[in-house]
Amino acid sequence: MDHPELRPRPPSPLQEVRDDRFERHGVRLLLKRDDLVHPELPGNKWRKLAPNLRAAVEAGHGALVTFGGAYSNHLRATAAAGRLLAMETVGIVRGHELAGRPLNDSLARCAADGMRLHFVARSEYRRKAEPEVLARLVGEAGAEGAYVVPEGGSNALALRGCAELGRELRGAADVVAVACGTGGTLAGLAAGLEPGQRALGVPVLAGGFLGAEIRSLQAAAFGGPAGEWSLAEGYDHGGYARIPSPLEAFATEFGHRHALPVERIYVAKLLWALADLTASGAFPCGTALAAVITGRP
Repeated sequence: MDHPELRPRPPSPLQEVRDDRFERHGVRLLLKRDDLVHPELPGNKWRKLAPNLRAAVEAGHGALVTFGGAYSNHLRATAAAGRLLAMETVGIVRGHELAGRPLNDSLARCAADGMRLHFVARSEYRRKAEPEVLARLVGEAGAEGAYVVPEGGSNALALRGCAELGRELRGAADVVAVACGTGGTLAGLAAGLEPGQRALGVPVLAGGFLGAEIRSLQAAAFGGPAGEWSLAEGYDHGGYARIPSPLEAFATEFGHRHALPVERIYVAKLLWALADLTASGAFPCGTALAAVITGRP
């Protein structure tokens, strides 16, 4: 985006950290500080939203509508973008039962940034990819004519934005790892890396559904498979937004050790997974491992 309020600061910094949990296995750990790419739309939120915002502005849309759960970082980023661009934003939120409750901190921030929240039943939300259901949800939210950004911001445009992240990391690491919600960041990241590099995704939700979704996203964006990638399942820690005490202790210690503000829902699970995989011998001695820090607490 050329809008002065949305001007990012890429490429984001890449810093190596000394950590015995990795060094004792001969693995170098680098942090791709994408949390610093934009003050209000950090990391993959900038990478995925910027191409969609550009398309919305160029098409003359004055409003954005998107989807997310009660703790969605994507909803918060979209609300912030709308405020910065003076665009109306509507968030369709999973869980009709939340409509009568006080807003949590995430949704309160969305509302403070001007986002109008529309709560829908979970059964309807699950069907939002069906064209007729999508049209009905958008209509019921009073968002007809708004530019539709999918849940998590993951679409063909977003993948092209995330491919730039991969290009920034060419030659810098053997394996580039990122936490995954909808899979869009991993799908684009893998496409931007050079041959011989591998992208590794750590899903923060259980279910094993991401592989098919990533293949579908890459087909839409690039016409077929792009880059080498794999998923490390089993590190969801009980589900999205679940932060059990061992994970909280790990994130706190890692943050203090490396002066890094560790976001809990995505980044903490990524770093935990990388430490565990390293200890189990998943990365050969001499591997340069880059962890993409996609957001701030």
